[in-house]
Amino acid sequence: MQQNSRLLLLSLSLFFLPFIFSDAKKGSIIGGWTRIKDIKDPHVTKIAEFAVNEYNKLSSSSLILQKVVKGETQVVAGINYRLVLKAKNGSVAKKYQAVVWEKSWLNFRNLTSFTLVKG
Repeated sequence: MQQNSRLLLLSLSLFFLPFIFSDAKKGSIIGGWTRIKDIKDPHVTKIAEFAVNEYNKLSSSSLILQKVVKGETQVVAGINYRLVLKAKNGSVAKKYQAVVWEKSWLNFRNLTSFTLVKG
């Protein structure tokens, strides 16, 4: 009986192994970050505008979003957006990294972090 169980387990492992590694080749790791292919997508821009507006409220700043430089998403209980933004404060433009957690079905967004990108 034990030998049959071991053989079944081995057979199932060998059967599912290619499926596990085929996902790894595509770069889609569960819980991992995935590059946003179209950073000019209107929804991505809305997320970036939200991040800058929330940061301005929380820090009494007056940053103005110029563009999204790059971004990634992570599936959680909703979606985390990690965006590198170019924003202007007066005449000085700098890059910032913002993380926004969104639950679109609840119309919920939360600015998780907003930091200056050094370099």
